[in-house]
Amino acid sequence: MQRNDLVAWLDDFLKINDYPDISLNGLQVEGGDEVERIAVAVDGVQATFDDAVAAGVDMLIVHHGLFWGKPLAVRGHVKKRIKTLLDAGISLYAAHIPLDAHPEVGNNAVLARELGMVDLEPFGTWQGIKIGFKGRFPVGTRLHDVADRLGQLTGMQSLVHQGGGDLVNSGGIVSGAAAWTLVEADEEGLDVFITGEPKHEVFHEAFERRMNVIYAGHYDTETFGVKALAARLQDEFGLEWTFFDRPTGL
Repeated sequence: MQRNDLVAWLDDFLKINDYPDISLNGLQVEGGDEVERIAVAVDGVQATFDDAVAAGVDMLIVHHGLFWGKPLAVRGHVKKRIKTLLDAGISLYAAHIPLDAHPEVGNNAVLARELGMVDLEPFGTWQGIKIGFKGRFPVGTRLHDVADRLGQLTGMQSLVHQGGGDLVNSGGIVSGAAAWTLVEADEEGLDVFITGEPKHEVFHEAFERRMNVIYAGHYDTETFGVKALAARLQDEFGLEWTFFDRPTGL
Protein backbone atom coordinates (compact mmCIF):
# COMPACT_ATOMS: atom_id res chain seq x y z
CA MET A 1 0.00 0.00 0.00
CA GLN A 2 1.04 3.62 -0.25
CA ARG A 3 3.14 4.88 2.66
CA ASN A 4 1.11 8.06 3.02
CA ASP A 5 -2.14 6.09 3.21
CA LEU A 6 -0.71 3.87 5.94
CA VAL A 7 0.59 6.87 7.88
CA ALA A 8 -2.78 8.61 7.65
CA TRP A 9 -4.53 5.47 8.94
CA LEU A 10 -2.07 5.12 11.83
CA ASP A 11 -2.36 8.78 12.78
CA ASP A 12 -6.13 8.50 12.93
CA PHE A 13 -6.32 5.07 14.59
CA LEU A 14 -3.83 5.99 17.31
CA LYS A 15 -5.15 9.55 17.71
CA ILE A 16 -1.59 10.79 17.87
CA ASN A 17 -2.60 14.46 18.09
CA ASP A 18 -4.81 13.90 21.15
CA TYR A 19 -1.95 13.40 23.60
CA PRO A 20 0.67 15.80 25.01
CA ASP A 21 3.99 14.09 24.48
CA ILE A 22 7.64 15.05 24.10
CA SER A 23 7.94 12.26 21.54
CA LEU A 24 7.55 13.38 17.93
CA ASN A 25 4.77 10.90 17.28
CA GLY A 26 4.00 9.90 13.72
CA LEU A 27 6.26 9.54 10.70
CA GLN A 28 9.77 10.48 11.83
CA VAL A 29 11.78 9.35 8.81
CA GLU A 30 10.29 9.14 5.33
CA GLY A 31 11.31 6.11 3.30
CA GLY A 32 9.95 4.66 0.07
CA ASP A 33 6.49 5.38 -1.31
CA GLU A 34 5.30 1.75 -1.15
CA VAL A 35 4.95 -0.42 1.95
CA GLU A 36 4.66 -4.18 1.56
CA ARG A 37 6.32 -5.45 4.71
CA ILE A 38 6.52 -3.87 8.16
CA ALA A 39 8.39 -4.55 11.37
CA VAL A 40 7.81 -3.37 14.92
CA ALA A 41 10.11 -2.86 17.89
CA VAL A 42 10.08 -1.13 21.25
CA ASP A 43 13.12 1.06 20.59
CA GLY A 44 14.17 2.98 17.50
CA VAL A 45 17.92 2.42 17.83
CA GLN A 46 20.76 1.26 15.61
CA ALA A 47 20.24 -2.39 16.49
CA THR A 48 16.60 -2.41 15.35
CA PHE A 49 17.45 -0.32 12.29
CA ASP A 50 20.06 -2.91 11.32
CA ASP A 51 17.43 -5.62 11.92
CA ALA A 52 15.06 -3.78 9.59
CA VAL A 53 17.67 -3.55 6.84
CA ALA A 54 18.52 -7.25 7.15
CA ALA A 55 14.82 -8.19 7.02
CA GLY A 56 14.11 -6.00 4.01
CA VAL A 57 11.16 -4.19 5.57
CA ASP A 58 9.68 -0.98 4.21
CA MET A 59 8.48 0.55 7.49
CA LEU A 60 9.57 0.16 11.09
CA ILE A 61 7.04 1.10 13.79
CA VAL A 62 8.45 1.75 17.27
CA HIS A 63 7.28 2.87 20.69
CA HIS A 64 10.41 4.91 21.43
CA GLY A 65 11.46 6.92 18.40
CA LEU A 66 14.38 9.20 17.61
CA PHE A 67 13.10 12.62 18.63
CA TRP A 68 12.22 13.72 22.16
CA GLY A 69 11.34 17.38 22.27
CA LYS A 70 14.60 19.00 21.23
CA PRO A 71 16.66 19.30 18.05
CA LEU A 72 19.37 16.76 17.41
CA ALA A 73 22.58 17.46 15.54
CA VAL A 74 22.81 15.01 12.63
CA ARG A 75 26.26 13.72 13.43
CA GLY A 76 27.92 10.74 15.06
CA HIS A 77 25.57 7.93 16.00
CA VAL A 78 22.50 10.06 15.18
CA LYS A 79 23.75 10.51 11.62
CA LYS A 80 24.44 6.77 11.38
CA ARG A 81 20.91 5.92 12.55
CA ILE A 82 19.19 8.23 10.09
CA LYS A 83 21.53 7.31 7.23
CA THR A 84 20.86 3.61 7.80
CA LEU A 85 17.13 4.19 7.31
CA LEU A 86 17.45 6.56 4.36
CA ASP A 87 19.95 4.39 2.49
CA ALA A 88 17.59 1.43 2.79
CA GLY A 89 14.45 3.44 2.01
CA ILE A 90 12.89 2.46 5.36
CA SER A 91 10.25 4.66 6.97
CA LEU A 92 10.25 5.12 10.74
CA TYR A 93 6.97 5.65 12.57
CA ALA A 94 6.83 6.30 16.33
CA ALA A 95 3.90 6.07 18.74
CA HIS A 96 4.72 6.71 22.38
CA ILE A 97 1.93 7.84 24.75
CA PRO A 98 -0.76 7.13 22.11
CA LEU A 99 0.34 3.48 22.12
CA ASP A 100 0.30 3.30 25.91
CA ALA A 101 -3.22 4.67 26.14
CA HIS A 102 -4.99 3.01 23.19
CA PRO A 103 -7.98 0.93 24.37
CA GLU A 104 -7.54 -1.80 21.74
CA VAL A 105 -3.83 -2.18 20.97
CA GLY A 106 -2.26 -0.15 23.77
CA ASN A 107 0.37 -1.66 26.04
CA ASN A 108 -1.80 -1.36 29.13
CA ALA A 109 -5.10 -2.57 27.71
CA VAL A 110 -3.48 -5.58 26.04
CA LEU A 111 -1.52 -6.50 29.16
CA ALA A 112 -4.63 -6.18 31.34
CA ARG A 113 -6.57 -8.51 29.05
CA GLU A 114 -3.68 -10.99 28.95
CA LEU A 115 -3.76 -11.07 32.76
CA GLY A 116 -7.46 -11.92 32.61
CA MET A 117 -8.70 -8.64 34.02
CA VAL A 118 -12.25 -7.55 33.21
CA ASP A 119 -14.37 -4.39 33.46
CA LEU A 120 -11.47 -2.29 32.25
CA GLU A 121 -11.54 1.47 32.76
CA PRO A 122 -8.98 4.22 32.05
CA PHE A 123 -6.53 4.74 34.91
CA GLY A 124 -3.20 6.40 35.58
CA THR A 125 -3.13 10.16 35.19
CA TRP A 126 -0.30 11.70 33.20
CA GLN A 127 -0.45 15.38 32.30
CA GLY A 128 -4.18 15.38 32.92
CA ILE A 129 -5.04 12.33 30.84
CA LYS A 130 -5.46 8.65 31.63
CA ILE A 131 -2.88 6.50 29.88
CA GLY A 132 -3.30 3.17 31.70
CA PHE A 133 -6.12 0.82 32.62
CA LYS A 134 -7.57 -0.65 35.78
CA GLY A 135 -9.93 -3.56 36.26
CA ARG A 136 -10.75 -6.53 38.41
CA PHE A 137 -9.86 -10.20 38.41
CA PRO A 138 -12.93 -12.45 37.98
CA VAL A 139 -11.92 -14.29 41.15
CA GLY A 140 -9.52 -13.38 43.92
CA THR A 141 -5.98 -14.15 42.78
CA ARG A 142 -2.79 -14.60 44.77
CA LEU A 143 -0.35 -11.76 44.24
CA HIS A 144 2.48 -14.09 43.29
CA ASP A 145 0.25 -15.87 40.78
CA VAL A 146 -0.23 -12.51 39.05
CA ALA A 147 3.54 -12.04 39.07
CA ASP A 148 4.06 -15.55 37.71
CA ARG A 149 1.60 -14.86 34.89
CA LEU A 150 3.50 -11.69 34.05
CA GLY A 151 6.67 -13.76 33.89
CA GLN A 152 5.02 -16.18 31.49
CA LEU A 153 3.93 -13.29 29.27
CA THR A 154 7.27 -11.48 29.24
CA GLY A 155 9.78 -14.26 29.76
CA MET A 156 11.31 -12.27 32.64
CA GLN A 157 10.95 -12.58 36.40
CA SER A 158 9.03 -9.67 37.91
CA LEU A 159 10.04 -7.77 41.03
CA VAL A 160 7.30 -7.92 43.69
CA HIS A 161 7.00 -5.39 46.50
CA GLN A 162 4.30 -6.87 48.71
CA GLY A 163 3.09 -4.06 50.90
CA GLY A 164 -0.49 -5.35 50.99
CA GLY A 165 -2.41 -8.59 51.30
CA ASP A 166 -1.73 -11.79 49.43
CA LEU A 167 -5.14 -11.98 47.72
CA VAL A 168 -5.87 -9.37 45.04
CA ASN A 169 -9.19 -8.61 43.39
CA SER A 170 -8.39 -5.42 41.49
CA GLY A 171 -5.41 -3.83 39.80
CA GLY A 172 -4.11 -0.96 37.72
CA ILE A 173 -1.49 -0.98 34.98
CA VAL A 174 0.71 1.74 33.53
CA SER A 175 3.60 0.38 31.47
CA GLY A 176 7.14 1.73 31.39
CA ALA A 177 8.32 4.23 33.99
CA ALA A 178 5.28 5.04 36.14
CA ALA A 179 6.32 4.02 39.64
CA TRP A 180 4.75 7.04 41.33
CA THR A 181 1.33 6.08 39.96
CA LEU A 182 1.18 3.62 42.86
CA VAL A 183 -0.12 6.61 44.84
CA GLU A 184 -3.13 6.88 42.54
CA ALA A 185 -3.65 3.12 42.72
CA ASP A 186 -3.67 3.34 46.50
CA GLU A 187 -6.08 6.28 46.52
CA GLU A 188 -8.45 4.35 44.25
CA GLY A 189 -8.36 1.34 46.56
CA LEU A 190 -6.74 -1.05 44.09
CA ASP A 191 -5.08 -4.20 45.42
CA VAL A 192 -2.08 -4.23 43.09
CA PHE A 193 -0.32 -1.78 40.81
CA ILE A 194 1.73 -3.02 37.85
CA THR A 195 4.33 -0.97 36.01
CA GLY A 196 7.69 -1.38 34.34
CA GLU A 197 10.68 -0.09 36.26
CA PRO A 198 11.12 0.73 39.96
CA LYS A 199 12.39 3.98 41.47
CA HIS A 200 14.40 4.15 44.67
CA GLU A 201 12.37 7.02 46.09
CA VAL A 202 9.15 5.01 45.71
CA PHE A 203 10.38 1.88 47.51
CA HIS A 204 9.03 2.72 50.98
CA GLU A 205 5.78 4.18 49.63
CA ALA A 206 4.49 0.72 48.74
CA PHE A 207 5.09 -0.70 52.21
CA GLU A 208 3.99 2.34 54.19
CA ARG A 209 0.79 2.55 52.14
CA ARG A 210 0.29 -1.23 52.39
CA MET A 211 0.20 -1.34 48.59
CA ASN A 212 1.23 -4.26 46.37
CA VAL A 213 3.41 -3.30 43.42
CA ILE A 214 4.78 -5.50 40.66
CA TYR A 215 7.61 -4.21 38.48
CA ALA A 216 7.61 -6.24 35.27
CA GLY A 217 10.27 -4.33 33.31
CA HIS A 218 10.09 -1.12 31.29
CA TYR A 219 10.99 -2.88 28.05
CA ASP A 220 8.97 -5.99 28.77
CA THR A 221 5.72 -4.16 29.56
CA GLU A 222 6.01 -2.22 26.32
CA THR A 223 6.34 -5.07 23.83
CA PHE A 224 2.60 -5.71 23.86
CA GLY A 225 1.42 -2.58 22.05
CA VAL A 226 3.64 -2.71 18.98
CA LYS A 227 2.85 -6.39 18.43
CA ALA A 228 -0.89 -5.84 18.84
CA LEU A 229 -0.72 -2.90 16.42
CA ALA A 230 1.16 -4.99 13.86
CA ALA A 231 -1.43 -7.76 14.12
CA ARG A 232 -4.16 -5.16 13.59
CA LEU A 233 -2.39 -3.88 10.47
CA GLN A 234 -2.13 -7.41 9.13
CA ASP A 235 -5.86 -7.92 9.63
CA GLU A 236 -6.69 -4.53 8.10
CA PHE A 237 -4.28 -4.45 5.15
CA GLY A 238 -2.69 -7.89 4.86
CA LEU A 239 0.77 -6.53 5.69
CA GLU A 240 3.31 -9.11 6.80
CA TRP A 241 5.16 -8.14 9.97
CA THR A 242 8.09 -9.05 12.17
CA PHE A 243 8.87 -8.16 15.78
CA PHE A 244 12.48 -7.29 16.55
CA ASP A 245 13.19 -8.26 20.16
CA ARG A 246 16.03 -6.24 21.66
CA PRO A 247 15.47 -6.48 25.43
CA THR A 248 17.30 -4.09 27.75
CA GLY A 249 16.76 -5.97 31.00
CA LEU A 250 15.37 -2.75 32.50
